Amino acid sequence: MDKHSYLSNAEPAAVEQLYQQFMQDPASVDSGWRQFFEGFEFALRHFPFKAGKPSVMSDEFKVLNLINEYRSRGHLFTKTNPVRQRRKYTPTLDIENFGLAKTDLDRVFEAGSEIGLGVASLRNILARLEQTYCQSIGAEYMFIRNKAVSAWLRERMEQTQNTPAYSHAEKKAILNKLAQAVLFEKFLHRKFTGQKRFSLEGAESLIPSLDAVVEQGAKLGAEEFVIGMAHRGRLNTLANVMQKPYHDIFNEFQHKQYDDEALLGDVKYHQGYTSVRNTAGGKRVTLSLSPNPSHLEAVNPVVEGIARSLVDRKYEGDYNKVVPILIHGDASIAGQGIVYEVLQMSGLNGYKTGGTIHLVINNQIGFTTNYLDARTSIYCTDVAKTIQSPVFHVNGDDAEAVVYTIQLAMDFRAKFNQDVFVDILCYRRHGHNEGDEPRFTQPVLYKTIEQHPDPFRIYSNKLLQQQVITERNISTLETSTNEMFEEALARSQQLEKARVTPFFRHIWEGIRPAHENDFNHSIETGVDEQRLNHLGQRLTEATVNLPLNRKIIRLLEDRRNMLAPAGKLDWGMAELMAYATLLNEGIPVRLSGQDVERGTFSHRHAVLTIEDSEQKYVPLSHLDEGQAKFEVYNSLLSEYGVLGFEYGYSLGAPNSLVIWEAQFGDFANSAQIIIDQYISSAEEKWRLMNALVMLLPHGYEGQGPEHSSARLERFLSLCADNNMMIANCTTPANFFHLLRRQVKTEYRKPLVVFTPKSLLRHPKCVSLLSDFTAGSFAEVIDDASADPENIKRVIFCSGKVYYDLAEERERSGRRDTAIIRLEQLYPFPTKQLNALINKYKTAEVYAWVQEEPANMGAWTFISRQFRHIELLRVSRPESGSPATGSVHLHNLRQRKVVEKAFGECVCPRAGVACKMLCAPEEWRPPYVIEDVVTQ
Repeated sequence: MDKHSYLSNAEPAAVEQLYQQFMQDPASVDSGWRQFFEGFEFALRHFPFKAGKPSVMSDEFKVLNLINEYRSRGHLFTKTNPVRQRRKYTPTLDIENFGLAKTDLDRVFEAGSEIGLGVASLRNILARLEQTYCQSIGAEYMFIRNKAVSAWLRERMEQTQNTPAYSHAEKKAILNKLAQAVLFEKFLHRKFTGQKRFSLEGAESLIPSLDAVVEQGAKLGAEEFVIGMAHRGRLNTLANVMQKPYHDIFNEFQHKQYDDEALLGDVKYHQGYTSVRNTAGGKRVTLSLSPNPSHLEAVNPVVEGIARSLVDRKYEGDYNKVVPILIHGDASIAGQGIVYEVLQMSGLNGYKTGGTIHLVINNQIGFTTNYLDARTSIYCTDVAKTIQSPVFHVNGDDAEAVVYTIQLAMDFRAKFNQDVFVDILCYRRHGHNEGDEPRFTQPVLYKTIEQHPDPFRIYSNKLLQQQVITERNISTLETSTNEMFEEALARSQQLEKARVTPFFRHIWEGIRPAHENDFNHSIETGVDEQRLNHLGQRLTEATVNLPLNRKIIRLLEDRRNMLAPAGKLDWGMAELMAYATLLNEGIPVRLSGQDVERGTFSHRHAVLTIEDSEQKYVPLSHLDEGQAKFEVYNSLLSEYGVLGFEYGYSLGAPNSLVIWEAQFGDFANSAQIIIDQYISSAEEKWRLMNALVMLLPHGYEGQGPEHSSARLERFLSLCADNNMMIANCTTPANFFHLLRRQVKTEYRKPLVVFTPKSLLRHPKCVSLLSDFTAGSFAEVIDDASADPENIKRVIFCSGKVYYDLAEERERSGRRDTAIIRLEQLYPFPTKQLNALINKYKTAEVYAWVQEEPANMGAWTFISRQFRHIELLRVSRPESGSPATGSVHLHNLRQRKVVEKAFGECVCPRAGVACKMLCAPEEWRPPYVIEDVVTQ
């Protein structure tokens, strides 16, 4: 604790007045001040400085205020910027601003004890403060409300004066890493002139700092490091930290064909890599650099999810075993909202990872944008203050300071399991990429950069002056490093093809890629009735001893009755039974999203709240001894961050069922970057499988444009080469089998499920217990009531609209129409559908019916699949908005969709030959605007 914290903002005159009051009557002042003044009186009697002057007391507090200002504002007056002049901040830390004068410099003050000097002259106090807070390292930490944290930081920094004292061997090790980093970039620049590589030049001190954090982390017990970074410096990190072979990197510059012909691949500075290396201390650690897209900071939640999965599944909750490291750019950390989302996740039970080390490669420029145009805040790292994280700003040209700071950050993380930021102020020697001309927009800055020596040259000169090395040592180091690169280049030229080493390959051993014929049928996923009954009883028996809300008690009783021989399970019970059976089989289940514990539509109730208390009971965690772990977390109000986190979690837990549920499916568009850049494309880009499940509530019930459509069309437009699975189930049992299939196959694919809303309580949307005990997921559901000999019309549909169609058929008594449900839209079940089309040979009309407008939903995708039959489309008309806000208009349009599906057309062309070729202009009276046409 800071024992003088109550003095920080004290006015000297007010303190003097209190002191005089204490002298008259000690009992008249607050006990805290009384104790302070008693201590001061003791100091006056026992320390050898003159105490007779009335100003002594006031001057001591002036010095204390000066000390606290250095701690609070010293970072504004540092020497941290290698290529720019700092902005001027006022007031300065000049002693005159604290009521002191040059004549006081040689006076001694008891306040020196506050920084570990004991009684000291003001000159010595200032020298120590300047060295600690105003040299190559600036520290922001006094805003932290947890006094134990700020006190620890203060003591660590003031003990060392933020000045490392490395041995000769340690200095040479730093120089070696700098040599690798600097010479690697120069080698690439010579050998592959003009090729994009997003050079680290100007920020090469990142490499010895990453090496240091691995070494320091290993000493503190870390066994795995998971790194996320953008493209700048990525190749250097892969080569000189991850130890990816140089020849493999050089090979990627030579534009060769991939050894895997099915792989589309990605640019070399997006690739991930996993390696195992031995530290200097003899520890063996795993390093994983996550693949990432060009969408800056998108990798952040993915890395956090990976780290948490390792903590949970591999290290039994020990956060100190896994260290996530995020490397940001200055423009992106200030500009991208995903940074804030991820920071807000850092302390939440469902998402915390024991603290992340954030490193900023601060080039002081965006693509071409000056930092003054890129943010409002003083520092790009000011977002860190929202979670009370300490921030260190360090001069990237001072390699020792950078290494010292990252080691301090690692120690802090190990001590407090909190995030910490290191802002490395550096520069970018070239433009945004090596073919860009930065002088177009930054002529003054780049005139300075052009003449500025690289960090290796700066540090080697420093070590020469310190007589740690000789010129010959430097020459030998440069020669041997370049020879190593030349040998690797020669070896790369002998390789015929390029190859992509899958990220996290060790985690995914035993899981194979999918084959085309895997999607012709689903594997068996039924569960025997005895086990279903046992698990169902365990799920619903909480009513016996727990005081629950009476509606919950009734719900549990209803669910227990569903298990009776004649019972029928609804959607919520089927979902819980899927989880229960998997947990019983040793397969962990994790579910997160907004309000998922209860469920947005109050259907799940996976977590039960004890009446009149904050206590929770999770039935799925109390099934049997030896069951797998069940986790369910209400997330923060985020889609982008949380979906990215769960995607990362699934990467680290391929044998777990990992699910993200959107509050409404429409809101998934806030996470579109994760969907586009990871979920749909990672396997083709990076040979990276994933089994994440997305549950997206979808259906037209008159709830308006933002609560109807999960944008089926967008997901289907991303589908190709069996990259993911898209399902829109209509029965609880089929949903049960679908969830079980996800982790029962020998391969893994992301799964997007368009889940219902109104069907959660629809009396017809139920399944018999026998539907769960045998069989498998049905990609297509045939019409059990249809007689093939009498069928003239076949309707294909998916999801909720089936129940509207079935109700209309029952109402109208139509027996000439079969309704076929596509439960899996992708991979498209061609074989299964062709069998049904052949079954209904007497059909004359085939129609695709959907609730969504013609330019949305599945129609565009479906129309490309049915190539051998003429398929009519029945839907709402094209629209720029997914749904209407008028309940009346919604009901009218829904009614017309259902009527037209059965050929009940009332347009002027209606007749025997009518095939619903309705022109849009013929349907423009108020509320009658349906457009039903052929493909």
